[in-house]
Amino acid sequence: MFVVTSVLVVFGIAAVYGASSLVTTAGGQVGASFALRQAIGAVVGGLLAIAFARMDYHRWRRWAWPLLGVTGFLLLIPLLPFTHAISPSINGARRWVNLGLLTLQPSELAKLSVVVWCAMLAAKKGEQLRDFKHGLLPFLVILVPVIGLIFLEPHLSMALLVTILALSVLFTAGARIGHFLALGVAGGPLLFGAIAMAQYRLARVLTFLNPGAPTEASSQVQQSLTGIGAGQLLGVGFGQGQQKLGYLPYAYSDFIFSTIGEEWGFLGVLAIALLFGTFVWLGFRIARHATDPLGQLLATGITVMIGLSVVLHIGVSLAVIPATGVTLPFMSYGRSSLIVALAATGILASVGRGERRRHPRGNA
Repeated sequence: MFVVTSVLVVFGIAAVYGASSLVTTAGGQVGASFALRQAIGAVVGGLLAIAFARMDYHRWRRWAWPLLGVTGFLLLIPLLPFTHAISPSINGARRWVNLGLLTLQPSELAKLSVVVWCAMLAAKKGEQLRDFKHGLLPFLVILVPVIGLIFLEPHLSMALLVTILALSVLFTAGARIGHFLALGVAGGPLLFGAIAMAQYRLARVLTFLNPGAPTEASSQVQQSLTGIGAGQLLGVGFGQGQQKLGYLPYAYSDFIFSTIGEEWGFLGVLAIALLFGTFVWLGFRIARHATDPLGQLLATGITVMIGLSVVLHIGVSLAVIPATGVTLPFMSYGRSSLIVALAATGILASVGRGERRRHPRGNA
């Protein structure tokens, strides 16, 4: 897992450099500095990953509530009217908090916080989870406000992702499928209303249903597909992609998979798919051999967190799902996403090390 993650991170820094090498920021800085920032994030996240990997994962039982509380507080800051100095509006949304040394996106931290908290409480409840009143309802009381804060940023795609992560942990812990179906029926109209109330969300869905419509959203999708197609087998060459020249927005973050496809070709895309597939296989393997319910749920939730983000990002780039703002783990530009993904990987490795300490001659 260390090797796979390291290769993905290094590959990601190179891809960010290639995708941003000709970009100029509003302050006049050359976009290639993005790669340096990404490398700094990799160092910070790597140190956290090493620390968490060497730590007993059972400590997260005590840290789950404080972590979720800090996350909720950070999610609340952008919504306050007097916090524009540390949480300015960027592209019509307030999703970042300036902490001085680091500008953090709290919704990225929310993914890991929700997984850790759900794993802790689900492992504690055990069979009680099959009862709605004493099992699932307490989770909803806490999770609905957290997810609501993410939605109000606004960031609907991240709110949906966090919801799916929580449900994945609860499903693994033994919650009833009937309860999930009831929640789906109740949440369906809310999701429809959330899409209909925002013109850009509705445009993304309509573009997905009718790709030929001449809209800004369809233009992004078409440019993404054009870039991937231009890469053919071996790619056009590192840093030689054309989509980053104003044709494809956020070629270094939201559409970095398209950049990889254009510059590295089919072989580069295949290598990325194999690396992420290996990561997910290792994650579920660790979950299967975990020594207790907490380890099993942590490993499952973190693996789903990484794997589902990959599927959503690639799905958007290939126009098989409506456009979202989900980044490609370890690779897309964004220190918050990178640090959280590496920290989560450290926790996942800790679960695997716990099994190895118990069965030193085993296969885990």
